[in-house]
Amino acid sequence: MDYRDWEILKVLYSQKNLTKAARLLFITQPALTSRLKHMQDELGVKIVTRESRGIHFTLEGEYLVQCADNILAQYNKIKEHVQNMSISAGNEVVGTLKLGVSNFFANYELPYILKLFKSQYPLVEFKVITGWSKDVNKLIHKKDVHIGFIRGDYSYRGLEKHLLFQETVSVTSRESIDILDLPNLPRINYSGDYLLKSLIDNWWAENYTHPPLNSIVVDQVDTCKEMVINGLGYGILPSRMLKDTEQLYKKDLTDHNGNPILRKTWMYYHKESLEWNVVKAFVNFIETLEFIE
Repeated sequence: MDYRDWEILKVLYSQKNLTKAARLLFITQPALTSRLKHMQDELGVKIVTRESRGIHFTLEGEYLVQCADNILAQYNKIKEHVQNMSISAGNEVVGTLKLGVSNFFANYELPYILKLFKSQYPLVEFKVITGWSKDVNKLIHKKDVHIGFIRGDYSYRGLEKHLLFQETVSVTSRESIDILDLPNLPRINYSGDYLLKSLIDNWWAENYTHPPLNSIVVDQVDTCKEMVINGLGYGILPSRMLKDTEQLYKKDLTDHNGNPILRKTWMYYHKESLEWNVVKAFVNFIETLEFIE
């Protein structure tokens, strides 16, 4: 079995359907069926059985799928190491950089960063995994990615970190409002990172005795902003979300001493990852960037 066979098993297991799997693998269904038969003949076991609703993996097939992740990960590690060795004496930087990126950073910051980096190192490819910062934090700790971009102060034990920028969090609305009257005004709430939610909830508890009046609840912060722009209520949003929204009224959250409450965005990585030229080049590149706050 070769690298492609293990990829086929993973996709086939996720889809449980030959037609769908073939489409995702960019091969024909007869070619996929032929490849699967070749694997079964080579190993001398039945990997899947056909059923009316698709396919079912045998016990042996289940075991092979469990092995696939480790085998593919080891292959990629070897590939990266060989590529790194081949350029160690030169100036070229090549390879695949695996990034774990918070949703906001992926949407608003990362594309421009990758464009700049790619202009300097055109041979570098990227694999980007996006999600909540808590999930990205897990990815970098498990070494599933080389570098993580995380919003908020999560655990960084055993990691190197670099502060990219910090931002305020603002009460924002279409019209000027009295902050003291917030419990009586309609609020647009949204699902967000739990550290940001905790920050806002703690600020609220310190300033009000009544809960907010959540008139609309949405699942994305961008949707919340659009609701606020259309005058449907106020929102409490990180300040970088409010760039180019001069038409909105904004009031930064502050603590009892009048200091702004700040949210930080970090780059995390393992120190040993700097052994890879591509990781070292990217970390150095990020550390030279100036983020406008």
